Amino acid sequence: MPVDLARDYVMPHTYQLRIHVAQALALRIGALGEFAFPAGDYVYTGSAKRNFEARIARHLRREKKIRWHIDYLLVAPGVQVTEVHRSDGAECALNQATPGTIPSPGFGASDCRHGCGSHLKYLGR
Repeated sequence: MPVDLARDYVMPHTYQLRIHVAQALALRIGALGEFAFPAGDYVYTGSAKRNFEARIARHLRREKKIRWHIDYLLVAPGVQVTEVHRSDGAECALNQATPGTIPSPGFGASDCRHGCGSHLKYLGR
């Protein structure tokens, strides 16, 4: 039976940003408050139902209006996105399957209904 790519292909709507923080930072993340971000690697899990690639491109830009929690981190000096992974999986399931510790409770999880605690994980140095 031939594969119908238009029917069988699911567009990605979830992404993970691998982020490197060159030196320890203390940042105020909007209404969440101030948090310490140790130097090392992080993974941020997000999603976009529309304009998926535009959302990722926005995250990769240094110049942007601060809109989401992740923006505060990504515009900080010495912070760089090193990889982008796209997925068609559920945002919270992907986040929960990602190892790491939570440096900032509530980060990127304002609308989370699955008890993630944070959509930013610290992986270590």
